[in-house]
Amino acid sequence: MTMADRLTELSMEEKAVVIFTKSQCSMSHAVTSLFSNYGVSAMVHELDKDPQGREMERELARLIGRLPAIPAVFVGGKLIGSTNRVMSLHLAGNLIPMLKAAGAI
Repeated sequence: MTMADRLTELSMEEKAVVIFTKSQCSMSHAVTSLFSNYGVSAMVHELDKDPQGREMERELARLIGRLPAIPAVFVGGKLIGSTNRVMSLHLAGNLIPMLKAAGAI
């Protein structure tokens, strides 16, 4: 299984929102808190606690197209992006409709 396949598998677990984070990352904490404040029960994968975490982070950076790639957010199995993209959606009022459409709220 390729790392891209592994990420796809993890991002399509039983939760509508999946967030790849690092345990000591302040941006990861801010993004997971944002979703929590919306009432979203996200699946959080802490890459620094996963034996394949570095490989997954490299693949996420490739998919997102830049660093930092963490936190990386998937909604409804689709990659949304990292902090800048999530906050842009939030500020534009587009995050809640996206979450509703995915069945996250």
